[in-house]
Amino acid sequence: MFEPNMLLAAMNNADSNNHNYNHEDNNNNNEGFLRDDEFDSANTKSGSENQEGGSGNDQDPLHPNKKKRYHRHTQLQIQEMEAFFKECPHPDDKQRKQLSRELGLEPLQVKFWFQNKRTQMKNHHERHENSHLRAENEKLRSDNLRYREALANASCPNCGGPTAIGEMSFDEHQLRLENARLREEIDRISAIAAKYVGKPVSNYPLMSPPPLPPRPLELAMGNLGGEVYGNNPTDLLKSITAPTESDKPIIIDLAVAAMEELIRMVQVDEPMWKSYVLDEEEYARTFPRGIGPKPAGFRSEASRESAVVIMNHVNIVEILMDVNQWSMVFAGMVSRAMTLAVLSTGVAGNYNGALQVMTAEFQVPSPLVPTRETYFARYCKQQGDGSWAVVDISLDSLQPNPPVRCRRRASGCLIQEMPNGYSKVTWVEHVEVDDRGVHNLYKHLVNTGHAFGAKRWVAILDRQCERLASVMATNISSGEVGVITNQEGRRSMLKLAERMVISFCAGVSASTAHTWTTLSGTGAEDVRVMTRKSVDDPGRPPGIVLSAATSFWIPVPPKRVFDFLRDENSRNEWDILSNGGVVQEMAHIANGRETGNCVSLLRVNSANSSQSNMLILQESCTDPTASFVIYAPVDIVAMNIVLNGGDPDYVALLPSGFAILPDGNANGGGDGGSLLTVAFQILVDSVPTAKLSLGSVATVNNLIACTVERIKASMSCETA
Repeated sequence: MFEPNMLLAAMNNADSNNHNYNHEDNNNNNEGFLRDDEFDSANTKSGSENQEGGSGNDQDPLHPNKKKRYHRHTQLQIQEMEAFFKECPHPDDKQRKQLSRELGLEPLQVKFWFQNKRTQMKNHHERHENSHLRAENEKLRSDNLRYREALANASCPNCGGPTAIGEMSFDEHQLRLENARLREEIDRISAIAAKYVGKPVSNYPLMSPPPLPPRPLELAMGNLGGEVYGNNPTDLLKSITAPTESDKPIIIDLAVAAMEELIRMVQVDEPMWKSYVLDEEEYARTFPRGIGPKPAGFRSEASRESAVVIMNHVNIVEILMDVNQWSMVFAGMVSRAMTLAVLSTGVAGNYNGALQVMTAEFQVPSPLVPTRETYFARYCKQQGDGSWAVVDISLDSLQPNPPVRCRRRASGCLIQEMPNGYSKVTWVEHVEVDDRGVHNLYKHLVNTGHAFGAKRWVAILDRQCERLASVMATNISSGEVGVITNQEGRRSMLKLAERMVISFCAGVSASTAHTWTTLSGTGAEDVRVMTRKSVDDPGRPPGIVLSAATSFWIPVPPKRVFDFLRDENSRNEWDILSNGGVVQEMAHIANGRETGNCVSLLRVNSANSSQSNMLILQESCTDPTASFVIYAPVDIVAMNIVLNGGDPDYVALLPSGFAILPDGNANGGGDGGSLLTVAFQILVDSVPTAKLSLGSVATVNNLIACTVERIKASMSCETA
């Protein structure tokens, strides 16, 4: 959840040091070990080389498809760092920065040279320890064999025959006890050796056989699309692990090169960019290295966009470098994101030089467009006073399995300080993607770059900056009827609406975290449904939740569709659940320049006097790339608490609504149709262990089909 009070503090104090913690100790405690075959080479180099991708002659025999390249430090740089290492093997941020200035290196390169040097020294001592362990292991092995031979040849002292059980001499009994002790000792030393050598010592005849691998647990699935979010066995993001120590120098070099590439892509126009379209031949000539050639079957997609937004440049950097804030601000674009490793937290109390390894899943709000899963490094660098750059670069070559369908070349933004707390943001989005799974309905939108391109990223950022300014606004005029002027009440209601929007966006896409089931022959086009169990979640009612969604094209411009769906006066034309009642706006909060950007509290006055009135929380938001109308029934008592500034996290919501995208065919005159996604979430049983009935599925399917028909009929009347 985007915390308004936290962001308010961040806006008032741009130099906040909340993120200034020292990651160096954590790195030191977890420094990995080189393999034996790498160690000899590493010792001769004394940490003077950084691995990079390079010629095909320098290949790792364990990874024949992974190429390496080496960036050599000069002899002077090595001598200076060797001398400093003898005095101080653990330099702090200030010392590393000073060294980097004197030697002409990046602070991260200095940091990892010292880290590699410490690893080599550590390995040097461990090799001596390993030799002692091996010698002791061999001695124990020979003793073990000697005892076995003695036991095998033991004879009865009275008759000369083989020893029978229960007739062993005291000495032979001691031999058996000693044998058992030696067996345990061998197991212990083998485990220690395996830790340092990198592979287990071979099993000896008397050692216990290895245990059988545990059987995989079978997950209980529901009757229909029944994965709980995050439990899908095909979830690609969960199969990616954090980088190893040997990967870190490669990541550093990729990040530094990507930063240089991003700055060039932002600043250079002709011949690199021709009418906002990237010239791929010119790009290949200018940046011959990068992350390698485009994979077969992949399509290049590149775009650039600029905008001036109402947010301080430091706060934008903080949002981009905090995975939780980033995924919440860009909830319409990022369905899931996670930081796997923090290689650097930056220097001088800010994010300058910060480097993270991340995974993310990018989405379009429709189940007909597959999400794009990526594994990448994010690097932040200050370019001068009031100017910062944040760049992403794919790391899929470090973990080729599972194969990804999206590679992120140098992508990110340059953020420049402007007067009065504004910032200019120039965004570059450059990917290579296999998007053959996109439904024909959305192919043109995706192929033209409007679905995942730079324009959409900048539009979302601009929209969210407006929304945040609304949260912080204090001079609210009370002249208009229904305007919420209570500062705490505004924050709580906007926070609740934000959670509603995030939940809707996460639940309507084709994320690999959950699975849709397509219903056929139902009267609506490609209706998809899924179920999930809601247990112990104060933000959702407990029980079985059924989600249903469908996407379709309508020959009406997005703005007209948006205005029709958000207007409470036309709601009874499509909202079956309002039962023909009169919908009245009780309160609202405007949160953007566009009149449609608003959070509203609606009351449905039922036409049947025996039915109680219903409250609906609704957020309508629009930008040039996408529009949303999202709503959820809310409890009257709970909303009174929220309007008085109470905690909104305990208000149960099941959001439904609409995502409206342009079809990509609009010309300069503003023509073109809309791609409309309709989605419902309904609690079909309040018992989480209950089984879903086919009647519930049919009911929800009829609801969504009827809603689609009503919208088409109403919009047809308007265009007639």
